[in-house]
Amino acid sequence: MFAGVGGFRLGLEGYDDPRHPEFHCAAAGPFKTVWANQWEPQGSPARQFAWRCYEQRFGEGSCINEDITKVLDAYEYGDVDIPDIDMVVGGFPCQDYSVAKPLSLAGGIEGKKGVLWWQIRRLLDMKKPKYLLLENVDRLLKSPASQRGRDFAIILSCLAALGYSVEWRVINAADYGMPQRRRRVYLYGVRTDQAWDFEKRLFESGVMARAFPVKQMADPNNSRLDIRIGGGLTSVSLDPYEVSNEFGKKAKTSFFQNAGVMQHGEVYTRKVEPTFHGVHATLADIRVPDSEVPEQYFIDSEKLPQWQYLKGAKREERTSANGYAYTYSEGAMAFPDALDKPARTILTGEGGAGASRTKHVIKAEDGRLRRLVPDELDQIQMFPKGWTNTGMTDGHRAFCMGNALVVGIPHAIGKVIAEDRAAGRE
Repeated sequence: MFAGVGGFRLGLEGYDDPRHPEFHCAAAGPFKTVWANQWEPQGSPARQFAWRCYEQRFGEGSCINEDITKVLDAYEYGDVDIPDIDMVVGGFPCQDYSVAKPLSLAGGIEGKKGVLWWQIRRLLDMKKPKYLLLENVDRLLKSPASQRGRDFAIILSCLAALGYSVEWRVINAADYGMPQRRRRVYLYGVRTDQAWDFEKRLFESGVMARAFPVKQMADPNNSRLDIRIGGGLTSVSLDPYEVSNEFGKKAKTSFFQNAGVMQHGEVYTRKVEPTFHGVHATLADIRVPDSEVPEQYFIDSEKLPQWQYLKGAKREERTSANGYAYTYSEGAMAFPDALDKPARTILTGEGGAGASRTKHVIKAEDGRLRRLVPDELDQIQMFPKGWTNTGMTDGHRAFCMGNALVVGIPHAIGKVIAEDRAAGRE
């Protein structure tokens, strides 16, 4: 679901196409993609560039290009088929997961228009796959500001009601040797009858623990949280509507730490830190030769002061559109970006020639400053160099990478899932 340019598929299934031997990637295990969907919400054909990339790489007809809500409606009506599946994967948009109606008044759970978590829940309920693997921004664990952690509690309550036991982990790819400082929350779920030892699952035996080892941080805010039938600050119903109304009220911070497990609605969560002793990739490792960089990517000396201003520290008086005066301040950013460190997080606005605080700028071999080219953005996300070079503009290539995930993360998780499945473990 929300297939983008195929990061989950590439990480799990690998890629071995004789037409493109330069894109060979190892599989995490015997994964086979049998159904995929990708749709840009603007809907116009010109905006479906991620889907076209997916189809070009994995084959015509490999991905449905339609609003997921309409697809699932059509499945319910019997107009289209979705094959039986063992696992659902997807990086879904992070919005407001509040429930619009109580279950007693709705023909299923209904969220606000455009909220796509509910379509994931809908597919899980329809097809009841054994596994799921999802990705989202880490602020999901503490949103919204008015009810800290409510959105994630809604998701956990839905999964508990559907019979899933869950692990989650906030993973910064660079902490495990990957070439980007990108922090995202990954959620693994399995339908199992085996009782989990929560502490052992979190630190030793779990899928996340073996894919990305951690140790517990000595922090007084580490907590254990129970979600049960009932009311109160930390004890709420498994009904998502009640969770939506009650969870996190009066809480100044989220109960959910950067790692946790959930089974039967009971949650165990701890603040952890990575343990990694391998080699760390850097921007220098994926920098392309100057000879491959178009001239427009080099920053003109006349435009350099604008870049320096945007990247620099500032404290200045400003006036809002309604006349309100305020002081704006922000710290300095590295300029240019260090080549001996992993890249900062790629955003969707990485493309375009205009000066920007968030775009990457590096020093070229000849000493000039330049922006990153799309081939470098592909590799920062651990896609093969040139993966998004399918006829879309450079700006669209940057947008796709800003929306993508670091391929090495689902690959590492997938290897553990495959090992467990082969061994009969859950």
